[in-house]
Amino acid sequence: MTLREHIVELRNRLVISVLAILVMTILGYIFYDHALDFLKRPFDQGVADLLASKNGGKRPELTFGTVTAPFTFQIKISLVFGLVLASPVWLYQLWAFIAPGLHRSEKKWAYLFAAIATPLFAAGIWVAYWTLPKGIEILIGFTPDFAQNLITLPEYLDFVLRTMLVFGIAFLLPLVVILLNLVGVVPAAALSKSRPYIIIGIFLFGAVATPSGDPFSLMFLAVPMCLLFFGAEIIAQLNDRRKRRRNDALLAD
Repeated sequence: MTLREHIVELRNRLVISVLAILVMTILGYIFYDHALDFLKRPFDQGVADLLASKNGGKRPELTFGTVTAPFTFQIKISLVFGLVLASPVWLYQLWAFIAPGLHRSEKKWAYLFAAIATPLFAAGIWVAYWTLPKGIEILIGFTPDFAQNLITLPEYLDFVLRTMLVFGIAFLLPLVVILLNLVGVVPAAALSKSRPYIIIGIFLFGAVATPSGDPFSLMFLAVPMCLLFFGAEIIAQLNDRRKRRRNDALLAD
């Protein structure tokens, strides 16, 4: 294909992706109340009532700070859910644009990454959503008895989305390690030698990356990452042994 044909193809795939996001954003706007309930549930799951009794009957509240905030907040939530719901479409369009330029072996690893990355990313988001109530409880628990805690909904949404995104991406890091080993960039021996430093790095990453900054969220991010890294190291060792046996067989022939 010529450069102009590549540009035309990219334009067409961008148009399809944008239309899919637009349709799903409209759908998210229609079901805004359900989406808001889903995002607000970590705040409501016993956290507010517990803190109300703890802080002299002062119940933490989610609020809006300006007159226009409710409308812009609804648009933002609709757009976020539009991006998520349309992700199969725009991810496929991205893949369809890149795939023709890949070699057969590169496509094989790309398919493997796509097959495993989605459930791992979803698992990270689920862990984040499950730990959010406890993290929110710990953070709001620092509110003095004489103060009222008013949290704006846009700030709360940013906090929830950042937490889920960080957890989702963090759960993908061991998969990247496996792929680097499969292509021969990172040998298993190097992973074993660097294991203590990697574990320390994981906990430092968890301390910096978790928006809440509480020890509870840190542990629920770092411990699964360590377990996933150990699994990635075992897979890398098995892969390196397979490569050595294959090379020995070729030399024997």
